[in-house]
Amino acid sequence: MSKPHSPKLNPRGRKIKILATVGPASADPDMLRRLLRAGADAFRVNLSHGDHATHAETIKNVRALEKEFNRPITVLCDLQGPKLRVGSFKDGEARIPHGGRFTLDRNETPGDETRVFLPHPELFGLMAKGHRLLINDGKIRLRVETADAEAIVCTAEIGGVISDRKGVNVPDAEVPIPALTDKDRRDLAFAMEHGADWIGLSFVQRPEDLAEARRLMHGRGALCAKIEKPQAIKRLDAILELADGVMVARGDLGVELNPEEVPPLQKRIVYAARSLGKPVIVATQMLESMIESPAPTRAEVSDVANAVYDGADAIMLSAETAAGMWPEEAVAMMDRIAVQVENDESYAARVHFHETIPDTTTADAISHACMTMAATLPIKAVVVFTDSGSTARRVARERPQTPLMVLTPSVKTARRVALLWGAHAVTTRDIGSFEEMVAKGKRMALRHGFGQAGSKLIMVAGVPFGVPGATNLMHVVTLSGDELDGR
Repeated sequence: MSKPHSPKLNPRGRKIKILATVGPASADPDMLRRLLRAGADAFRVNLSHGDHATHAETIKNVRALEKEFNRPITVLCDLQGPKLRVGSFKDGEARIPHGGRFTLDRNETPGDETRVFLPHPELFGLMAKGHRLLINDGKIRLRVETADAEAIVCTAEIGGVISDRKGVNVPDAEVPIPALTDKDRRDLAFAMEHGADWIGLSFVQRPEDLAEARRLMHGRGALCAKIEKPQAIKRLDAILELADGVMVARGDLGVELNPEEVPPLQKRIVYAARSLGKPVIVATQMLESMIESPAPTRAEVSDVANAVYDGADAIMLSAETAAGMWPEEAVAMMDRIAVQVENDESYAARVHFHETIPDTTTADAISHACMTMAATLPIKAVVVFTDSGSTARRVARERPQTPLMVLTPSVKTARRVALLWGAHAVTTRDIGSFEEMVAKGKRMALRHGFGQAGSKLIMVAGVPFGVPGATNLMHVVTLSGDELDGR
C-alpha cells in the first residue's frame, strides 16, 4: 500500500478511546486512514450488515494501517444476535389505530390492520396479561390482553404504521432463546478466522449466554457482553464476572426501559465494570445528528462529555461513521470533546467520584500505589510490562492521572489492550532481567513521546519475567535522554 502521509501517529493526549463503526461511508482505505488520524483508536465491524467478503476487506485494510502507523489497532466484530420480528403484510404495511385490537398469531397469511404472523413460537404461552410488545424500536406499543399457544391478543396503547419484518422487543419476559443464532455462529467463526480482537455478544440475558461463545472462541479474542436487555441488568454482576468487557448498548436498552431509566443505569454499569477492571464501552446515538449535520447538538456534546467524566474506557460511534455524511468530522468532534473534558481541572476528581477498592493481592496493591504515586510525583507515564494484559487492566482500573504505556511481546495482547482507558500499547521483544526492563522502558518512553531528559517514569512488571500473573515490582526511574542510543 502506498503511504502518502507521514506514518508517525503521536500518542493521543487523551485517555478515553474512540471506537468507530465501519460501513459504506468509511470502508474506503483512505477514509479509514483519515478516521485514524482524526482520533479513532479502534474499529467496529457490524456483522448485522454486509457480507463476509466486505468485512474481510475491512479487517485487511485496518491491519494495513496498523503496519503503516506502527500502532496496534483494535478490531471489534459485533454479532447480530437473535432478532424477533413480525411477518409480512398483504400491502407491505398496515395502520394500527390507537386503542385498537391487534393480534399476533401463528397463521402465516400476510397481515392487515388487525393481525400479523409472529414467526417465534417460543413467545406463545410465554406472554401474559399486562406484558408489553414494542414494535419498530418502541414506536408501536402493544399491551397483552390474552395469550395462548396460538395467538397473542393485544390492545394498541400507541398505534401507528407497521410494516414487513419490523423488530419486536419483549421487555417484560425472559425470552427462552440462546444469544447465538446459526448466523452468529458462522459470523463468529469468520471473526476468529480473521483475527478479531473483541467479539460483541448481543441479546445477553443471563451469564450462561456467554458460555457457548466462549467455547467457540477457543481462547481467541476477548468477549464483550452487550447490555441491552432489562434481564441482563438483574444479573449484571454475574455477567461482568464472566465477560472480558461490556458495552452499554443504549439503543435497545432505551426501547425496553423508560428513557429516564437509562442514564442512571449507564452510570451503574460503567462503575460496576470499572470496579472489576473490565473495559466498558458507552454506545448508541452519541452524536446522532452528525449522520446528516456537520455539527452535533449541545445535548449530544454533553452526553459524550458525561461518559468521559464517568471514566468509561471507550465511546462509540455507530451510524455516524458507518453511514453518515460526516464520518471524519464526527470522530474529530468526539476527540475534541474528550480532550476538553480531560483537561478540565475537575476531571480527576469526577473520574474518581466512586472509589475503586483494590483486591487483597500484590498486583492490586501495586496498581493502586501507581495511582497515588502518579498524583504525588511529577510522573510522565506508567510503563507496564505484560504478556497477557492483566497487569495493564489492573493499572488502568485505578485511572491514574498519567498516561499508561503498555509494553508486550504479544501482538494479540497489544490489540486487545489498545481499547483500555489511557493505554498506549507497544509491541516489543520480551525482557529477561531487571536491567533490561529499565533500559527498554526508558528507551520506549522516549521513542513514543512519554517524557524527555529529567522525566520520571513508574515501571511495573512481574519477577520472574515472562511468568503470567506475577506482578510484584514497581520501580521509579528518571530519563537521562541517552537511552535512545540503544535498540
